[in-house]
Order: sequence, then C-alpha cells, then structure tokens
Amino acid sequence: METITLYPIGYVVSPVSEVKDMPPGGVAAQIEVLPQYQPGLLRLEENSHIWVQTWFHQAQRDKLTAHPRGNLHMPEYGVFAIRSPARPNPIALSLARLIRVENNKLYLERLDAVNGTPVLDIKPYFENDIVFSPRTPYFPGKTRTSQQDRLLRQALAHHQEKCLSLFLAVRMALIADEIFGHLNNPELMINVTGSACLADTIQGLTRARLANPPRFSYEFSSSLQQTIWTLDGRGTLTLTWLGNNDIMECADEELFSMDFKLD
Repeated sequence: METITLYPIGYVVSPVSEVKDMPPGGVAAQIEVLPQYQPGLLRLEENSHIWVQTWFHQAQRDKLTAHPRGNLHMPEYGVFAIRSPARPNPIALSLARLIRVENNKLYLERLDAVNGTPVLDIKPYFENDIVFSPRTPYFPGKTRTSQQDRLLRQALAHHQEKCLSLFLAVRMALIADEIFGHLNNPELMINVTGSACLADTIQGLTRARLANPPRFSYEFSSSLQQTIWTLDGRGTLTLTWLGNNDIMECADEELFSMDFKLD
C-alpha cells in the first residue's frame, strides 16, 4: 500500500482540551500557522468563511460504523456516510467563520477541534460550494435543547444577523421538526406571513425553494408573524406569534397560538 505523508501546517489553539468537553458546533478558537507557511495566508482575510482540515489525533481509527452524533437511539451508519470523528483516517472538515487574521494567527468564531489539534490544510469557502437543498438523512439532536441549538447555528449561518424574527423562526422550526421530522423533506410545504427576516430564516432552515419542487411561499405583514406547515398524509400545523418577546426562554404555548389538523 502506498504511504502518504502529511505535515501539519499549524495547530489549533482552543480553550477546550478534551473531546468530551467540546460542545456541538465548537467554540471560539484560533489557528496558529507555522512560520514557514505564513505566506500562504496572503489575502485570506478577504474571505468570511474558511474550510479547515484537521487531524483528529484523539479519535479512534479502528471503527467503520457509528451512531450519528453518538445518539444510541439512532441506527448505525458507516463512518463514510456520517461525520463521525472515529474513522480509519481521522481527517476532519470544518466550516468556520473567519473573524480576522493577525500575522500567523487566524481567529475563528467556532471550531470543533480541541487544543493542539494538527491543522492539515485551509481553504476559502466559495459561493459555488453550497448546495441549497441537498438530500440528506435526518439526524435530530439528542435532546430538544441540542436540536434548538443546532437550528440556531444553522439560522445564524444563513441569515447572518441576530434579530427577533430569527429567534421566532428557530422556535417555529423546532416545533415543526418535532411534528414532521426532517424539514428538508421535499413534500413539506411552508407558507410564511410576516417579516422578510422571518421568511429568510425559515427558508434557510428548511431549504425550501420556490420551484423544483415549489414548496415555499411568502406574504409580507407587519402585524402578523405566522408559519403554516403542511405535509400530505400527516396534517397542517399553524403557528402564530402571540407577541411574547421572551422568545428563547418561554414555553411554546406562551409564545404561539398552535393549531394542528390531522389529514
């Protein structure tokens, strides 16, 4: 078998040293690039996001199947079908928001690699990297809180602004996810009435397009913030905001008028 030799171009500087302590989505961290590779960072700051390839040196290398996100209630998948850190060659691929570049240090908003992790490569994220509505399996979070946190990270990555409507969209999507499952289901229809920010965030969370297939519609309103979710054979869920501004803390019934009609 051919031998492949890789040399780290730098190392992760993170407040987290143990894999078990790393929260989903990672933490604010830095990459310290070795001096001999610093010229390779020229004009990297022109990019808002970067792909980071790291070597998960603490990961198991003798596993070929695993439960997604360590959730034992989910079926096992082959490690090449999920993002399990345990794999024959533990090369990790992370998309991170680049805050700034200072000499040989990259400051990142979030990175899910522990302190001292070897960095193998850095690449800019390009516009043509995105597939807006991919086909993927459904891997919910272990708990409602972890699922809400995942949706919040996804919403921020798409909408790029923390606003009231973004938080409303996350809570609406969380309830819809619990009832209908995978929000990227091509059969799930979504109608949004409300602010443009609400519509933008819901579209980002659901990957719903206006065509191919058409499953998203929007009507602007300054007085009504509402989403209607419909799945043939299951039913229709209508969520209407009641005006409570304590969006991420209050109970569902304090936040929304909820109406679910079975087919």
